[in-house]
Amino acid sequence: MTRVAIIQPNYLPWRGYFDIIQAVDVFIFLDDVQYTVRDWRNRNRIKKADGTSSWLSVPILGGRDQRILDVKVDNGQDWPRKHLASLRHSYGCCPHFEPYFSQLSELLLSRQSRLAELDITLTVALCGWLGLDRCRFVRASELHAGGVKDDRLIQLVQGVGGAAYLSGPAAKEYIRPERFAEAGIALSYHDYSGYPAYPQISMPFDPHVTVLDLLFAVGPEAPEYIWGSRHSRTASPVPVRP
Repeated sequence: MTRVAIIQPNYLPWRGYFDIIQAVDVFIFLDDVQYTVRDWRNRNRIKKADGTSSWLSVPILGGRDQRILDVKVDNGQDWPRKHLASLRHSYGCCPHFEPYFSQLSELLLSRQSRLAELDITLTVALCGWLGLDRCRFVRASELHAGGVKDDRLIQLVQGVGGAAYLSGPAAKEYIRPERFAEAGIALSYHDYSGYPAYPQISMPFDPHVTVLDLLFAVGPEAPEYIWGSRHSRTASPVPVRP
């Protein structure tokens, strides 16, 4: 049974994003929907030594009236060096900082022109650093699915030969399980609870910062703090009608 997840591209996502990726066979970047401002598409948070957090935001051109895949990065600003300087300032003393920072620097300084391309490139690289090499990545824009809401999700799942859809838990408020049952697609919701704490650079512990925070702190042990013992309980199934 091919299991599928569908999420919008995010900038340097938190560890829960990668937990869903490891739980599926095909991960679809939902890149052809409307761009949302002040959201995770172009920004994420890092920890600071004083216990607070700060934003790393990628400047973009245009506003909300465009699809994510059409959003251009404002490379007239020297944002990559600013982000790298902020990361070094916060995490430079972390035990596993240098190997990841060196590779991240190359990726950021390559100056992708489109936000979706930047987000996807970084996410795939982060998957490699986390040892995630089983999942197939697809962009929704490549599948040309029709419909809206649940019907569109169903078409995307079917477009990659999927028989099961793993959704984020927030979708329980609006998703219609009967539509998936009618399509013969098993529906389940991911469980983000139970992630263990790890040694951050300052207290209080913040579980929702970029996954770079985890990689810089524990390096190769990072997967144990994402799926680890949770591997066998990644989702709560919703039965499909016979």
